[in-house]
Amino acid sequence: YGLLSLLENLRSCGNNLPALGIALTVFALLFDFLKRRKSWSRYPPGPTSLPFIGTMLQIDFHNPHLSFTQLSKKYGNVFSLQNCWSNLVVVNGFKAVKEALVQKSEDFADRPYFPIYEHLGYGENAEGVVLARYGHAWKEQRRFALSTLRNFGMGKKSLEQRVTEEAGFLCSAIRSEKGRPFDPHFLINNAVSNVICSLIYGERFDYDNKKFQRMLHLFEQVLNEDAGFLPQVTRKIVLLMVVPWLLRIPGVPQSIFRSQKEILDFIDELVKEHRTTWNPTQKRDFTDAFLQEIEKAKVHAGSSFNDNNLRLVTTELFTAGTETTSTTLRWALLYMLLHPDIQYKVQEEIDKVIGRDRSPQMEDQANMPYNNAVIHEIQRYGDIAPVGMLHMTYRDTELQGFFIPKGTTVITNLSSVLKDETVWEKPHQFYPEHFLDADGQFVKREAFLPFSAGKSRGRRNWERPSLWK
Repeated sequence: YGLLSLLENLRSCGNNLPALGIALTVFALLFDFLKRRKSWSRYPPGPTSLPFIGTMLQIDFHNPHLSFTQLSKKYGNVFSLQNCWSNLVVVNGFKAVKEALVQKSEDFADRPYFPIYEHLGYGENAEGVVLARYGHAWKEQRRFALSTLRNFGMGKKSLEQRVTEEAGFLCSAIRSEKGRPFDPHFLINNAVSNVICSLIYGERFDYDNKKFQRMLHLFEQVLNEDAGFLPQVTRKIVLLMVVPWLLRIPGVPQSIFRSQKEILDFIDELVKEHRTTWNPTQKRDFTDAFLQEIEKAKVHAGSSFNDNNLRLVTTELFTAGTETTSTTLRWALLYMLLHPDIQYKVQEEIDKVIGRDRSPQMEDQANMPYNNAVIHEIQRYGDIAPVGMLHMTYRDTELQGFFIPKGTTVITNLSSVLKDETVWEKPHQFYPEHFLDADGQFVKREAFLPFSAGKSRGRRNWERPSLWK
């Protein structure tokens, strides 16, 4: 009897399957909505958004880090903005930035995509390293870049010799000014660029080389027109990120990206010259090593080792290594002029450890705690990269108790970390003692994040050795 009753009930339900299905679907959607609503109720607060323009009027695009710091005083260290139709989350302060980029690095390891990237040479299987989405291609290129640069001397004696040689050329160029006032900007750029060129292209260029000077001028033009959300990105490009439909206006892409195209053409010329003298059995530099990987990858469809990615990766490495180091050295000159007492201590330690009869060596760093502290303080106080490269959440996550959904663009205010009043004794003063202990020995500070941290910090691993000139 029980079996017959069960069969009868099932048959009765079968007559109402459509209604039952609809009811279950509505229930599932309602449950999902309530679940999402609960999560979104913990979304970071932020200023009121206006139609079409979002909250962009709240930001000073010349000094975005200052705007972020000011907004954090009202909304907290993790707050939200709206860029037209896109949601952004801004992270301020050491504690919050550390949680995002170090403790939950994989959650925040992705990069957002913008239509302008296509006009900068990026495309399928060609994302470079800095702007690449988090995945196999990024891991492959990052691993290759770091290992290859180490093989060609990064942190080794061979690089030290190149740096020492280039420092000699720089000093000669400065002496040739014979005490006259001059702007050291381009001389420093020449020297730093040549160190990077020796790693990537296996050669240096004379300071009066017209092609080399043209390339440096193009880089300078691209990097320094007007600072925007991103370091090394102009305000014009930021505008196109915010309003991508402007790219459809005839002539706009050609006008905006003219300098970028010339840079890539110059890189293509260097690669072409490399191919004519390339010997697979003798790798001379980073470009040779990449060409070898391209040959290996020809049998693997969809590999990130291809000609287009070669030009992008080398351009990124050149830009990252040159700009940050050159900027640090220029700040160093300024701070030494402004603080003669610190300059005296720096020179005193140099004379004591190195003397005046030989060139500096990398092992001297261990015996020069004050100089090491001064270099770190220059990068902290100078705000070399006040706002980090854009991140994007790789999956749903939480930050400081707030819910951050997958695919959210995240901005890290690195300046707020380097000036965090809860971490630094004198955050708004040039104070090398931030990096010295009671015995005058150098100490690493966890809050020293001048460029970034975590899985996407590609640049930071190989720039800083070139500072030890």
